[in-house]
Amino acid sequence: MVQKALLFCGILAPLLRVATDVLAAMWYPGYSFIDQTMSQLAAIGAPTRPFQVALLALFCVLVTAFGIGVWSSAGRKSSQRATGILLVIFGILGLVELPFPQTAMQLNGGLGNQSIHIIVTSMAVLLILLFIGFGAAAYGKGFRIYSAVTILTLLLFGGLAGAKAPQAVQFSAPWMGAMERLSYYSYLLWILVLAIALLRAQELSR
Repeated sequence: MVQKALLFCGILAPLLRVATDVLAAMWYPGYSFIDQTMSQLAAIGAPTRPFQVALLALFCVLVTAFGIGVWSSAGRKSSQRATGILLVIFGILGLVELPFPQTAMQLNGGLGNQSIHIIVTSMAVLLILLFIGFGAAAYGKGFRIYSAVTILTLLLFGGLAGAKAPQAVQFSAPWMGAMERLSYYSYLLWILVLAIALLRAQELSR
């Protein structure tokens, strides 16, 4: 039951993250879900920052718990054990980043000190690519193809959103937010699909 609860965290975490993003966007006066980035919702001075930080912390805890569940249910699958370890590191990295105010955009002063944000974001993207890659290796051809599509979606739309950043004023540019979300949501969906697959496999093994 403990292992099942840990794997179920892989369903809760993506749903929580998307709900947090959508609700914060709705509560932020004048915010554009299509044109503005997710980072702005947790920016210094943003009315949605306390809400974002609290639920982002919970998201990271759930991802970490899911990683433990993936690792503990791996059996002899070394690639699945690696996936679980990488998910745990990813969750912990997110928790470590949250207290630093310079990780978010300064609403009234353009960009603040982005060095930590850039480093942590780069590490997070690398970890995402690695845990998707190892996760794909643990299962059949269909899941490997889906994982490859997820990686392509993540990189394509993430790159398109990043290319607009130098042109953006206060992190707002046409379709910038939509492209970032397509990239971000793609890996969240992958985590949810993996969690469902592992829970089904656990049920079938009984």
